[in-house]
Amino acid sequence: MRRTLLIIASIIVSGIFLYFVLRDVPIQDIIDRARQADPFWLLVTFGMLTMTIVTRGVRWRGLLDNRIGQKDAFFIVAITFLLNQLPLRAGEVARSLLATGRGVPILTAATSIVVERMLDTLLVVLSLLLALTQISSIPDTVSQAAALFGVLGVVAFIVLLTFARFPQMAHSVLNAVFNVVPFLRRLPLESMLDNVLDGLKPLTNPRRFAHAITWTLIAWAFSYGAMFTMLIALNITDVDQLMTSILGVSMASFSVAIPVSVAAIGPFEAAIAITGEIVGMENTVAVALGLIVHGMTVLAYIVWGVVGLLAMGVSLGDVLSQAEKTNEE
Repeated sequence: MRRTLLIIASIIVSGIFLYFVLRDVPIQDIIDRARQADPFWLLVTFGMLTMTIVTRGVRWRGLLDNRIGQKDAFFIVAITFLLNQLPLRAGEVARSLLATGRGVPILTAATSIVVERMLDTLLVVLSLLLALTQISSIPDTVSQAAALFGVLGVVAFIVLLTFARFPQMAHSVLNAVFNVVPFLRRLPLESMLDNVLDGLKPLTNPRRFAHAITWTLIAWAFSYGAMFTMLIALNITDVDQLMTSILGVSMASFSVAIPVSVAAIGPFEAAIAITGEIVGMENTVAVALGLIVHGMTVLAYIVWGVVGLLAMGVSLGDVLSQAEKTNEE
């Protein structure tokens, strides 16, 4: 019953977002824009999206201390992205299970994913800061607020890394908070803190930290590159292509975080439409860009996800059922 309700809710959310994005946009104009796309640059975009999977696989393998092969890391990450297109978004659970099947302890697999999420969130925040401070149409108050938010994000990350290195310090701070606000003891804050610190612990190793940071930057560079080459493919030249790419990918990343939708359909397009409005792009062009780049992204995830399933000898049904069982437990 819960699964059915989640699927229905995901379809409704995607439908509502799409309605508001498409209600004032002639569909034929979007189709015409898609037909005019340069095939060569579409292929380059697909290559960029493929490299985002490859580089994220390299990063993840390093966080696992190279306990699995590079091909397995690539295929498992590809399967993860494929499953995350479905309403239940079982990709991360499935990734932990697939890694466990190759000898990786479940805690190691789970904490590696926590580290990835924190690094990605930090980079998206900083990228959004960069874009908002470089686009001239953004009001100064917004740019200043973004700068403050970015600085706070970096400081928070440094503090968390310090706490991961010295967990007793983190618990001392938490106990001090409890003394001031006693009712907070009723919340599972200590266990939540331990989970976060365990996730960040690999980054206290200088070698792993350098590896994770380097490959995070490389992976996101390919993500920005995919948006950049899509702008070229659609001949969108009347905007700052670099800043538009960075802002668009950052906004889309926040939209993908919405937990209830089908493959982020709707929220993703809305994020690109907002990006287009910020940079002065015509609404029809921005919506077409959002639909086409999203379509290319989902296509890349489907292609390589299916290849991953075949290469690893597992079925989509088996992976989903194991992930669902784990979630219930």
